Amino acid sequence: MRHGKYPFIIGFLAVPVALYATFVVAAYIQTFQLSVASWSGFGPIKYVGFDNFVKLWNDDLFWKSLRHNGYLLLLLPIVTIALGLLFAFLLNVGGGSKGGMTRGVWGSKFYRVIFFFPQLMALAIVAVIFGRVFASDKSGMINGLLPDSWAPWLFLADERWALTCILVVLVWQAVGFYVVLFSAGMGSIEHEIYEAAALDGATRVTLFFRITLPLLWGTIQTAWVYLGIAAFDAFALINIMTVDRGGPDGATSVLAMMIYRNTFEYSQVGYASALGVVLFFLTLTFAALTLRVTRRDAV
Repeated sequence: MRHGKYPFIIGFLAVPVALYATFVVAAYIQTFQLSVASWSGFGPIKYVGFDNFVKLWNDDLFWKSLRHNGYLLLLLPIVTIALGLLFAFLLNVGGGSKGGMTRGVWGSKFYRVIFFFPQLMALAIVAVIFGRVFASDKSGMINGLLPDSWAPWLFLADERWALTCILVVLVWQAVGFYVVLFSAGMGSIEHEIYEAAALDGATRVTLFFRITLPLLWGTIQTAWVYLGIAAFDAFALINIMTVDRGGPDGATSVLAMMIYRNTFEYSQVGYASALGVVLFFLTLTFAALTLRVTRRDAV
């Protein structure tokens, strides 16, 4: 029986691993290959060494896009995790104790469904809806509510507001998932711990910072990595909400947008691949540093 275990496992893994190697690993290898080449997507490939990376280093739009990714990387995890923890705490522990049992606020099961609802919507639909909400003319929902004498707010056509609008939509779309994730983590915490702390006179703030937060740290760490990866992307929202609506050139550009444009609009596949390599190492470095810096001993 023991002798037949490994062929059985290999038989199940062979097809998924082969598919992963074909469509993921091979694509990464080809991207690294094309990053040192000049290629339009058709015809012969001409290898140019590190010219694409030199061009990237001197490209002002690259640095602007990188700053935009940094802005999302800084705020998206912080805001989403803070809101997710707040709502999850209220839904699980915020109602205080009754009959010696801690409970969430009234209607917490209903609120869980409401918070998770944005996750059921396709990202393209979310982008179209909020594109109309933040539209920079009177057809937009927010501008349509303003008095006729007021000039419309240029939400998606003003560099000062456009990226913030993208951040708001990213948080709105993501926070429900992390409410459910953190709620599941809080559900695994023994209620006796909360009850003992409550008997000792601990307030809700003390319960959160001294019990909930330390016991949820591993889940928070994972959420931070996931949200950081999302902050390095944001392509779909930006492409639908701003580019298609005449947003200012580069006002909301991110690295993923540059990769798309250089590939499909400018036919500079080699340069786009160099951008992809940079994005790959940035994401990998962020994930590794986050897991290293936020590592704590298990409680």
